[in-house]
Amino acid sequence: MTFNHQSVLLNETIESLNIQPEGIYVDGTLGGGGHASEVCRRLTGKGRLIGIDQDGAAIEAAGKRLEPYKDRVTIVRSNYADMKRILEDLGIAQVNGILLDLGVSSYQLDTEERGFTYRADVALDMRMDQRQDKTARDIVNTYSEMELYRMIRDYGEDRFAKNIAKHICRERQQQPIETTGQLAEIIKQAIPARVRSGKGHPAKQTFQAIRIELNHELDVLKDHLTEMVDLLLPGGRLCVITFHSLEDRIVKNIFRKCEDPCECPPDFPVCVCGKVSKGHVVTRKPILPTLEETQNNPRSKSAKLRVFEHI
Repeated sequence: MTFNHQSVLLNETIESLNIQPEGIYVDGTLGGGGHASEVCRRLTGKGRLIGIDQDGAAIEAAGKRLEPYKDRVTIVRSNYADMKRILEDLGIAQVNGILLDLGVSSYQLDTEERGFTYRADVALDMRMDQRQDKTARDIVNTYSEMELYRMIRDYGEDRFAKNIAKHICRERQQQPIETTGQLAEIIKQAIPARVRSGKGHPAKQTFQAIRIELNHELDVLKDHLTEMVDLLLPGGRLCVITFHSLEDRIVKNIFRKCEDPCECPPDFPVCVCGKVSKGHVVTRKPILPTLEETQNNPRSKSAKLRVFEHI
């Protein structure tokens, strides 16, 4: 399948990056290179873009798309968690802007054999980096009932998490759960019929939870977002697009902390903790897609863009 992914909030993100023609920019989730190509279009000969992605198919597709700009592009197959090391290896200390477009791409969802989808019956996989050994099948068949419950509750925010975990454990005692179709049917049976007839596919939240757990999506975000702020030059901007409340909450809270890191009690007349602001939050409220964009690309509906500027 051709790597096809519509870049969400494209114009808003490019505008928010405030691109300097001779600046250095990092796309930490390169995907098909949609955002990156628009950055490159605005760079002059001395400008530079470093694109990072852990998905081999994305790297291949982005390489083709960015071919016209190859003199100013470096593509690295890795997780954005390694951004600091990657930049150090390239002799770069700080950059003018960083972009993250989080979550799963349309290509990954639509390529059935990648095992992200609950709309087909294929092997349970969900690896964003296919070089790793562990798959969604391992999580579904080896996690304890309590671990499954915790994962579905915290990462899927599903109110039937306890019942879903119980059903999964009961079914796998009969035979291993090997496919997305098997798992989707088990989840369906765990949710009352009156609720199932409501909004969305009943397996959506559990599949999201497994994907986040397998790919350590929230841990990587939590552990490295502040580091990315520190990689920015004065006036440099970090733009993050999220697709669900868990990611958005992390970004919002870390950006706030970077803006106001003071830990002194509120009744202290002056700050004595010595923690200094790293900059300011550009977006007091997240930037949302337009009605036109959500109609053209329904997957953009839940997208939110938050922006931080370093001082």
